Amino acid sequence: MAPSRRDLQLTPLSGDTAAEIGAMEEVRLLDSYDDNDDSLSKIEEGSGGSGLRKIQVGITGMTCAACSNSVEGALMSVNGVFKASVALLQNRADVLFDPNLVKEDDIKEAIEDAGFEAEILAEPVTSGTKTQATLVGQFTIGGMTCAACVNSVEGILRDLPGVKRAVVALATSLGEVEYDPNVISKDDIVTAIEDAGFEGSLVQSNQQDKLLLRVDGVLNELDAQVLEGILTRLNGVRQFRLDRITGELEVVFDPEVVSSRSLVDGIEGEGYGKFKLRVMSPYERLTSKDTGEASNMFRRFISSLSLSIPLFFIQVICPHIALFDTVLVWRCGPFMVGDWLKWALVSVIQFVIGKRFYVAAWRALRNGSTNMDVLVALGTSASYFYSVGALLYGAVTGFWSPTYFDASAMLITFVLLGKYLESLAKGKTSDAMKKLVQLTPATAILIEGKGEREIDALLIHPGDSLKVLPGGKIPADGVVVWGSSYVNESMVTGESVPVSKEVDSPVIGGTINMHGVLHIKATKVGSDAVLSQIISLVETAQMSKAPIQKFADYVASIFVPVVITLALFTLVGWSIGGAVGAYPDEWLPQNGTHFVFSLMFSISVVVIACPCALGLATPTAVIVATRVGATNGVLIRGGDALEKAHKVKYVISDKTGTLTQGKATVTTAKVFSEMDRGEFLTLVASAEASSEHPLAKAIVEYARHFHFFDESAEDGDTSNKVSQNAGWLLDTSDFSALPGKGIQCLVDNKLILVGNRKLMSENSITIPDHVEKFVEELEESAKTGVIVAYSGQLVGVMGVADPLKREAAVVVEGLLRMGVRPIMVTGDNWRTARAVAKEVGIEDVRAEVMPAGKAEVIRSLQKDGSTVAMVGDGINDSPALAAADVGMAIGAGTDVAIEAADYVLMRNNLEDVITAIDLSRKTLTRIRLNYVFAMAYNVVSIPIAAGVFFPVLRVQLPPWAAGACMALSSVSVVCSSLLLRRYKKPRLTTILEITKE
Repeated sequence: MAPSRRDLQLTPLSGDTAAEIGAMEEVRLLDSYDDNDDSLSKIEEGSGGSGLRKIQVGITGMTCAACSNSVEGALMSVNGVFKASVALLQNRADVLFDPNLVKEDDIKEAIEDAGFEAEILAEPVTSGTKTQATLVGQFTIGGMTCAACVNSVEGILRDLPGVKRAVVALATSLGEVEYDPNVISKDDIVTAIEDAGFEGSLVQSNQQDKLLLRVDGVLNELDAQVLEGILTRLNGVRQFRLDRITGELEVVFDPEVVSSRSLVDGIEGEGYGKFKLRVMSPYERLTSKDTGEASNMFRRFISSLSLSIPLFFIQVICPHIALFDTVLVWRCGPFMVGDWLKWALVSVIQFVIGKRFYVAAWRALRNGSTNMDVLVALGTSASYFYSVGALLYGAVTGFWSPTYFDASAMLITFVLLGKYLESLAKGKTSDAMKKLVQLTPATAILIEGKGEREIDALLIHPGDSLKVLPGGKIPADGVVVWGSSYVNESMVTGESVPVSKEVDSPVIGGTINMHGVLHIKATKVGSDAVLSQIISLVETAQMSKAPIQKFADYVASIFVPVVITLALFTLVGWSIGGAVGAYPDEWLPQNGTHFVFSLMFSISVVVIACPCALGLATPTAVIVATRVGATNGVLIRGGDALEKAHKVKYVISDKTGTLTQGKATVTTAKVFSEMDRGEFLTLVASAEASSEHPLAKAIVEYARHFHFFDESAEDGDTSNKVSQNAGWLLDTSDFSALPGKGIQCLVDNKLILVGNRKLMSENSITIPDHVEKFVEELEESAKTGVIVAYSGQLVGVMGVADPLKREAAVVVEGLLRMGVRPIMVTGDNWRTARAVAKEVGIEDVRAEVMPAGKAEVIRSLQKDGSTVAMVGDGINDSPALAAADVGMAIGAGTDVAIEAADYVLMRNNLEDVITAIDLSRKTLTRIRLNYVFAMAYNVVSIPIAAGVFFPVLRVQLPPWAAGACMALSSVSVVCSSLLLRRYKKPRLTTILEITKE
């Protein structure tokens, strides 16, 4: 039996190792996570330590779960097979076996002996081969309806051998799984998801040796064979797979042999224009899921509604129309025509349209869990089968009890309506990902020599020269090498004013070139680009779970059993009450019994108490807040960061580059020796030229300007003069940067020291009184005094000023009004630190603190349980950002600082510190309000559904009305979260109006 052409798997002539196969699945790693699973080692011990092999087998003839169980049983009965996983929907089995005990043909024969056709599909994978790291896959999980579903899926995934970590998000229908590819594959994970009653598929990986391409031009089997030949001949291609139905081609290649662009060019070139390839972003699949789910739910709802409307007419309208009533009460066999019609209509709704509830409920129960589908199946089945029983009982005894077919039909209709509205609302919450993906440029103009050509933007390499036309999107992060223009960066920074771009100006991929033509040099592509990092942050936020959600998860885990217990108590209580005469028979429906009367209350309890809304309360708010934050230039790393930021008590701030502009300028240069001023500046600039510190750059620029004033005044361009006139700098050696002190190096074999008093003291350099007084005067005027010593003698002092950011003082006052205490921690001296703090209004100053000491300051504040935020921008701030409860990195800072932070302030504006805290507070308020919406329906409606108020008020909640309330609870929660989209960040003019909450 030949493998299906729909999922044609092609492999090159050379065999693949397990590492190469595993490379197909390598994705972004989560944080390290300890795992004590030793299932693989046990298998290896059981096989005598020999290497195991894994193969994929295509199976034809399976039609149901019983077939897949039969195949799996047949495989597991073969001596030497250690694991067999059968995927019914994919017509495939993954088999892990010991080649010393069993052969591939034996496995194939075992399947054929079970009554099915089999064909080996894949090359074997040696499970004993170790990979360098665990892998992380992101999967879509369709069919989840409540927090109980999430707990069920997470539990099943975590119990799989080789899975180290699993996180599932209800609002986005995504799961992220960290697993060991030596033990389990991504296909096994998908199979486990599907066996649990949900739809599963792999979404993406960000590995650099795998391409997902859409191929145009494969029209028949001959074309497929031609494409196979091309791929087989291309050097560096490891493995590939073509799906002719979707036109998707998955290629794994060796990046050291062939680049992604060369690979695409090679395929198109070898095909002589026959095939046209386009690189697919993995997000393309992801963003189409929401629309498909909503459409599916809408079709089901319309189908159920179209059958429920005739049912409503039969039940309510027709009895008042003589002609129709005569037809409906006409007896046809043992039942009336009306009963036959109602039974037929509801049976279609119950078992055809509502089949998904039974399937999902059965699989959930089979896996030892309960969810909303169990409640819906239980409630609708109770009313349906009671009605059937009432009909049959009446046919036998002649005593006709009322039927409740309409309750079952309306209940399913309203549940489907709620799921449709919920899927629409959930789709709204995923707009962040969709819009970010849409920002990604599709194509780029590559400049090659004297020519140009259009390429896919996903094939850009670092160092490529690219042309950007007016109105076009900048295809990658880079630097302008020719031209000038204005660029709209609002989608990244939140600022609507276009930014001027000249030569050497940095540009961000995805932003829009407004006017002139630009030539740029790509510097960061793929996952290193700013836009990709933003998408990654949004992904992380969507997958993360805020601590407040633990409560919802716990409630959801016990909710369904509790609800079923309450329903049974309701049924038994009302039944016993009727039997002992606790309430009059007038309360019963016509021809009704006490059991039927009690059953309706019980069904209503089961239906209305669904925990769907609980599972949506937190993630929907977090996703919307993440999108809102990104729009306003504040990137958030998930719900955990939001929840911690809302209760911040202290904000620790660095001085240089955070409170100040980070663009230091030399204001004073005074020589205290016989040295010439120009010689002094040359000496200092030569020493500082190797340093990346802002003060060092200011000193070098000041010295360059002194020497080349006339030249710079002519052309006004000072950006490249240091390199152009580097000949004026002296040769240095043994350069060393001393954190918190300064720098030292050798010039003409003599030691030069540039730094503060501590550096001078450690090197026995005496500071005369008049020099000390001069330095103190600089510091008291908020300037930094830089002392210079050469060959053991103090030779001069430079005064450096770093202007404060214009918004610093207002932000500090705003924080105070919010009840947050700002503290400045700096490695600068006390006088300068106090002068700056006084200017911005900060009373608490910690000066002369080494980089590691900032983290110690934070820990001291955390001892009493206070939540501490840290705002910084440099590498030296990274330990403090990590130590703080909430780290906020200025976006213009270093990559290391940004990586360590919970919030990234993209605009390099302190005002966004206010925005981050204010947004987190409003988000947590919204989450609490969501829980009120989620619980209010249950708290108020369950007693009504159970009939608690019926004896007094005669108020009863029919099952169909209970279904409507249950649906509205989920919709109300999602709509409440969507109101966060109206968030407006505080402006400088309104910050001072903020009051402490």
